[in-house]
Amino acid sequence: MRLAGHLVHALSIGGIETCIQLPELDLCFDIGRCPHAAVKRKRVFLTHTHMDHAGGIAYHAATRDLYKAPAPTWYVPRENAADIEALLAVWRRLDGSDLPVNLVACGPGDSLDLGKGWVAHPFRSPHRVPTQGYALGRLKTRLRADLQGLGEQAVRERRLAGEDVAETTETIEVAFTGDSLPEVIEREEAVRTARLLVIECTFVDDRVPVAKARGSGHIHLDEILDRADLLQNEAILLTHFSARYSDEQIVSALNRRMPKHLRERVTPLLHGRAALAEPT
Repeated sequence: MRLAGHLVHALSIGGIETCIQLPELDLCFDIGRCPHAAVKRKRVFLTHTHMDHAGGIAYHAATRDLYKAPAPTWYVPRENAADIEALLAVWRRLDGSDLPVNLVACGPGDSLDLGKGWVAHPFRSPHRVPTQGYALGRLKTRLRADLQGLGEQAVRERRLAGEDVAETTETIEVAFTGDSLPEVIEREEAVRTARLLVIECTFVDDRVPVAKARGSGHIHLDEILDRADLLQNEAILLTHFSARYSDEQIVSALNRRMPKHLRERVTPLLHGRAALAEPT
């Protein structure tokens, strides 16, 4: 799908697997069980270490090595970096291979230069274990706003005199919360304003009440609706729906309950759910 100008390849069912790929930026948020297409992504932004989000990390490294692709770069929460290094060491012994990986420990407050005018900003997402989301910003350099009425010659003279005539602006293009409680919306401006917001919505009706959803560290549709007026995003991709719901039940709940100004911007992530749902 293409949302807010970004091509998205995505797979997500709560407790089963989550991997959100942005092929044009050659990256993915979380790795799930490592869908085959995700092997191509040279950068993985890991939100947390629950198995359905991180189980495929060693396979990602091993398969890239098999294909003689460059070592991937994994951006991981600082709290988990040492354990992931230890996990890799065990897999290297078991697999008898190098499993080359560039591991970058990061956390809220960091600004990660991705090249070609892109940066990533980790932010804290409240969940049952240490979790961080990521906001992707695009940098553009332009003539300073206060100089835009001057002629070309006047601007040139100022530049030659040593004045910095350019300014850099940043647009938050994509924000991915990972697993989270809904308070991440209030806490993080990037979540509210990113052109494309990818946010979980694990539960959609009263089969699982809000209190139970909160106890598991997840978002209920009720709590997104409570915050509908805060969401300024051009497009919103809802992910991580529980396997207890059919596609039809999810779509019906959104159509019945969401105000029009929100529903017209929301896409529920349904692709692949049938293949990953609990066997009957």
